[in-house]
Amino acid sequence: MSDTHPPREPTTITHATLAGNPTPADGAAGLIAAQREHWQSTLTARPGMYGAEPSQPGRYATERFSAEQLTRVLELGAGQGRDTLAFLRAGLHVHATDYAPGGLAQITAEAGPELSPLLATTVHDVRQPLPFPDRSFDACYAHMLFTMALSSDELAALASEVHRVLEPGGLCIYTARHTGDADYGTGRDLGDNLYENGGFVVHFFTQALVDRLAEGFALEDITAFEEGNLPRRLWQVTMRRT
Repeated sequence: MSDTHPPREPTTITHATLAGNPTPADGAAGLIAAQREHWQSTLTARPGMYGAEPSQPGRYATERFSAEQLTRVLELGAGQGRDTLAFLRAGLHVHATDYAPGGLAQITAEAGPELSPLLATTVHDVRQPLPFPDRSFDACYAHMLFTMALSSDELAALASEVHRVLEPGGLCIYTARHTGDADYGTGRDLGDNLYENGGFVVHFFTQALVDRLAEGFALEDITAFEEGNLPRRLWQVTMRRT
């Protein structure tokens, strides 16, 4: 698997770069608040923006988790819950996290009294350590969360936290847009393969970054797929805590 763009000199990403030109008082807090507000307003204005059906990786994860009886699932960046609900309907216990509380409220409402006993939610920014004890979950799932406004160092820290909260042998399945995506190289270049378009910051993955995040895991599979009208080009990464 190779990138379709020539390699570029690595750039050290900073919160100041991501946020534009914040004042010293803004810093990382300004970036986080701006992205959270943008996602919150988008999810509120378009409650069904991703549709009601589970995504392709969501269906795959449901089948893998169910087949291996991995019933305690941590979902990072649950959004509006189209995959969360698929997990719940399969009888999996899901702890859904997101830093936009509006999406979690939608998930809770959709789950209703029938599925709510299987659901827990937490508003959380993954730049911070995960608020769970070691070995709390059998599986972790994140569709598009890893490809958001997170630097490579922040992603490595997050992968380490996922490793910590997973049981040995637990699966982590995540997706990310890669440098073969049509949007790669367009919009505002923030360094570290991050680009801003339409108010959203996207981190486009390389194979080297996938390998870095797999430290402490057995990298089982990388599957390329497309989603949406552009279409977005993504990798579905499956790795197992060793």
